[in-house]
Amino acid sequence: MLLSIFFFILAGLAEIGGGYLVWLYMRDDKSPVYLLAGAFILFLYGIIPTFQPEASFGKVYAAYGGVFIALSILWGWLIDGLRPDTYDIIGGLVCLVGVYIIMYAPR
Repeated sequence: MLLSIFFFILAGLAEIGGGYLVWLYMRDDKSPVYLLAGAFILFLYGIIPTFQPEASFGKVYAAYGGVFIALSILWGWLIDGLRPDTYDIIGGLVCLVGVYIIMYAPR
């Protein structure tokens, strides 16, 4: 389970971080190096989920969606300075409960 969580977090940081670099290039007139770095990190994001111990692509990506949402809320707070409100926190927690149910609930 810990390895799976590690890969979810790593994939989330790659997706959000790569997308953020592309965002900076497109919206904040940053150097093309930002675009290239963002594109490469997004490429790595596509590979990272293949290391998940779970064999089902659909199950992994369904659960990953919840991790992505929670990490996006944290990114907004830590990088963009947008403090999450009560509903953001509740929504993020609901998503993480969904991750647990999809990936780790007894079958």
